[in-house]
Amino acid sequence: MKTKLLSLAVALCLSQLMMAQFHLGVKAGANITKVDGKSFKQEFKYGYNLGGFAEIGLGKRFTFQPEVLFNQYSSTLDSNYKAIYENVIASNQSKVKLNYLSIPLLLDYKFLGPIHLQAGPQFGVLMNQDKNFLQNGTNAFKGGDFSMVAGAQIKFAQLRVTGRYIIGLNNINDIDNQDKWKNQVIQLSVGIAL
Repeated sequence: MKTKLLSLAVALCLSQLMMAQFHLGVKAGANITKVDGKSFKQEFKYGYNLGGFAEIGLGKRFTFQPEVLFNQYSSTLDSNYKAIYENVIASNQSKVKLNYLSIPLLLDYKFLGPIHLQAGPQFGVLMNQDKNFLQNGTNAFKGGDFSMVAGAQIKFAQLRVTGRYIIGLNNINDIDNQDKWKNQVIQLSVGIAL
């Protein structure tokens, strides 16, 4: 009897998943980024994003949208960097590029017509970093970043136009705790649901 009830429950869940709206898609766009902290210039630099997304319908108004993105973040060191970390500077390099594999897990709310609001956490894994501005070649940045995402998306049939603000919540400085560094990103992208 228990196995029949379990089989029936599994069948009902699978049928609901099959009936739910489900789309896969690809997207690309621009990142306008900066690392917030005394060691970095308070100006935005440009990078890019590229990846894929899924849309899983959760009813008439809500959609769960997980994504996997390659994000390039850029920043410029400030003269304060040398004053704070004078013992670890190896060169006069001032530009820093960080490449993250980012996984945003977003809840999408159909707000008005084609306009959707999105929010949720983003987990980032640092894939590589510039190490040549440190004397010993050790890591200046932590291997991961946790952020919050908020933005809007406009859906025209299969086309997705997205604008987001991403704020880092954890300190990505892996040298010490003298200066706290956090990513800030304005992300613009265009995608196509397949």
